Amino acid sequence: MAKALYPGTFDPITLGHIDIIERALHLFDEVTIAIATSESKKPVFTLEERIDHVEKIFKGNDKVKAIGFSGLVVDLAKEEDSNILIRGLRAVSDFEYEFQLANMNRAMSPDLESVFLTPKAKFSFLSSTLVREIASMGGEISSFVDPVIEKALKERFK
Repeated sequence: MAKALYPGTFDPITLGHIDIIERALHLFDEVTIAIATSESKKPVFTLEERIDHVEKIFKGNDKVKAIGFSGLVVDLAKEEDSNILIRGLRAVSDFEYEFQLANMNRAMSPDLESVFLTPKAKFSFLSSTLVREIASMGGEISSFVDPVIEKALKERFK
């Protein structure tokens, strides 16, 4: 059974992330959304809230699970018995960083493969940071996030 790990902060998860997850489900038997605690960032949502959001969005889909983690993704991949990392590439500017990260991960864990997926063109500009900024200013975000996230962001920023 091919198990893939999709690590990120997902603060919040966007339609771009969801698109990548849905594409990954066509390639792998199971996709684990690995949500980072990220001490260096100040998240809008707690780790528990972000896990809950993913679980609500993918309710009924037993091929998707959400977990929290801190530390190295290579260690998590071993714990989860996965040798595949999913990474999304929105633009050429993402490639350089992701390429470095993939090579570093491979240096630490030679069996760990990074699989790069591109989102639909309509999501290629989308980022959690932009969604948070728009939501914090009361802007319309329904075309960027699932209704679960739209509601949560509106409540957070009211």
